[in-house]
Amino acid sequence: MVTRVLSLAATLLLLLLSAAGHAADKLVVEPDRTQLYEGEVLTLTVKGSMKIDINLSNLFSFDLSQLPSPDIEKVEPDFEILARNQRYSVQTVNNEMVGEITWTYQLAPTSTGTLTIPELTFKDSVSDPVDIEVISGTPPDQPAATRDSFIELSADKAEVYVQEQLVLTIQLFFSGNLIRGELSEPEHPDAIIESLGKQREFTRYRDGIRYRVVERRYAIFPQTPGTLTLAPIRFEGQARDAAGQLRFLRDRQQLYDVPVNSVPAGYPDNQPWLPARNLTLSDEGLPSTQELAVGSNLSRKVTLQAQGLPAEALPPIAQDVPDAIRSYPEQPLRNTETTPEGLRATLQQVTALVPVQAGETTLPAVRIPWWNTETDQLEEAVLPERRFRINGDHATAAPPAQTPDDSAAPTELPVTTSPDTASGSDASGNPLWLWGTVVFAVLWLLTLALWWRARQTPASGHNEPEDDSIKNERQAFEALLAAVRRGSGETSTLLLRWARLRFPQHSFDSVSDLFKLTEDSSLKTTFDRFQAGLYSGQHRTHGENARQQLQRELESLRRNTGQGKEASSPDLPPLYPASLSR
Repeated sequence: MVTRVLSLAATLLLLLLSAAGHAADKLVVEPDRTQLYEGEVLTLTVKGSMKIDINLSNLFSFDLSQLPSPDIEKVEPDFEILARNQRYSVQTVNNEMVGEITWTYQLAPTSTGTLTIPELTFKDSVSDPVDIEVISGTPPDQPAATRDSFIELSADKAEVYVQEQLVLTIQLFFSGNLIRGELSEPEHPDAIIESLGKQREFTRYRDGIRYRVVERRYAIFPQTPGTLTLAPIRFEGQARDAAGQLRFLRDRQQLYDVPVNSVPAGYPDNQPWLPARNLTLSDEGLPSTQELAVGSNLSRKVTLQAQGLPAEALPPIAQDVPDAIRSYPEQPLRNTETTPEGLRATLQQVTALVPVQAGETTLPAVRIPWWNTETDQLEEAVLPERRFRINGDHATAAPPAQTPDDSAAPTELPVTTSPDTASGSDASGNPLWLWGTVVFAVLWLLTLALWWRARQTPASGHNEPEDDSIKNERQAFEALLAAVRRGSGETSTLLLRWARLRFPQHSFDSVSDLFKLTEDSSLKTTFDRFQAGLYSGQHRTHGENARQQLQRELESLRRNTGQGKEASSPDLPPLYPASLSR
């Protein structure tokens, strides 16, 4: 009887050892389900074992985390690996140390349909493939509004014209306390995309459930006709629910295709294309009366404001001036503001006006055609003509028209006297009055000459206001490339600023000095083509190519001048709403 019991025990022990040895050779793959909906996360458990050599020499230095792992990367690109975890247990089998290892992976399917987790290997162990069915949409008993997280996209228009503003709104809904999150930004190679201020954070109820919401808005300007197809907006994150459990949040949504129409046939060919929600033209500085005096100094400020365009898209304001008035325009000032409804651009042009000839004169009207995207028709912003009478006892015919480059001071006006004054007894009988008049005239002409020279002397580039956000050469170069990609009129200023930081041993008063230093004719040609296309209308078809070429030329120049490259930023900007993570 005892012999039979011992024999039975020995048989059971051999069976257990055989089973343990068989388990050590098999890699087990167990998904938590074989059917899930898009946007859901699959939990995959992988179990394996391996012999472990632990002795007195490595007992205190042995690190289980250094053990190998299965080749889980084989699940890509059908699945995206969101997180991985592992745990170990060590036991003795047949006088040998065997480590039982369990890996847990969080996998997100990248498409719908039947996806396969292929054979995984670990040491000499191989797993069986597993099919996973991914269904589009959401579960029938779980509407979208009750999911842990989801994205909603909306646009303010169903179709746009080329270079017209499209406002995209991205809203991320999630529940629980957000620990980590990454929300992608809209991207398109043939569109200019501007963020409309900071993101908003608030709460909203859907079907009785309280969600936290992160909202971002973007202004998108398609640069080519056709169809605008944006890449899907993606979100990946982690949150803890009320019970303290960690949950993986993931979703992706894509905006509908937006038709992009060409410039309407009725738009003037010789005018810059201006599609806007509203565009106004105003001026100030001219007297309300119709009387002007010879030699008086006037400052006329013309303001062009548009809703739905960046400031770089606004053309210079052409102002024709009659021969009776001299004009000295200053550099135009551009400004772009962000509002929830989109961009608001302002261009201000200040011009000094000096009447030089008595008589009747007229400032011609200023006309700027633009396309009203609200009414879908051509309109025109107009400053009406202004009629003036210029009074002056000592005025003669105005000298030839003079440009700012002609000389450092305006041509002096000859002073003549009327017959009555020339023959009058007061002038000959009062020499003090005569000399006082002469001195006053000379001082007035000298003051006018100094004023004109001060206006025409170019300000030193080293006195220009610096951007406090630019601390070093790398930041200056990044700002320069960003201006090039936007097609910004600030490109030349930023190029000059970067050159001074890049070559501190040289002095630059203009970008021409940089071209002379580098002797790079290709860079100069590309920059000139870029500048010519900013406001001439060429940017409709060739602007993108000019921007890309200029960016390549600048990057080549920076590489060839001996400083290291900077690390590129990640594809997904981090999302850490401080007020929502508590």
